[in-house]
Amino acid sequence: MPALRRFSLAVLFLIIIGGVAAYLFNQYWVHRFDALIARQAAVYRLDPDLVWSIIYEETYFRPWMKGDAGEVGLMQVTPAVAREWAAETGMRELAEQMRRDPERALADPERNIQVGCWYLEKIWKDYQDAPGAEPRVIAAYNAGPSRAAEWNRVPPGRRPLTADEFVARIDFPSTRAYVTNILERYRKKKGK
Repeated sequence: MPALRRFSLAVLFLIIIGGVAAYLFNQYWVHRFDALIARQAAVYRLDPDLVWSIIYEETYFRPWMKGDAGEVGLMQVTPAVAREWAAETGMRELAEQMRRDPERALADPERNIQVGCWYLEKIWKDYQDAPGAEPRVIAAYNAGPSRAAEWNRVPPGRRPLTADEFVARIDFPSTRAYVTNILERYRKKKGK
């Protein structure tokens, strides 16, 4: 019986060690870009927790990810958005790099988060006065600004949609799930 007890304790010990190791690795994995996210979010006046939540949903912090529509990197930025960003920066070297090989440039986590945050800020400007802007910004990031504007449209003189009303209007199930998942994660991160 003592041998069975020792074996059981050894197995229990290995399970506990394995669980702790998995937890610690996961914490490292999902937070290894936190400083970069905070820096770029500050530059573009965004909440880093929202940017973090988007990256979590988009790629689970895998910078090598490529999407079916040509999206690249942590924030799944499209080359078209990257070229637009490069043109607006006015820096010829960046514009040439984005024209020549946007995938390579966007594979760099820092550049990817920088361009993704720039695009989020650009979208945010359209909704900064809307009640509960986050779902609108997230929907525009995923489905495009014109679709989000369509879902947000109300007749003249009517009150703006609440966040929940806006989400209910999203007629793409994948975008509605995307927005809902990010908002849930974002609120959890904020402790709301």
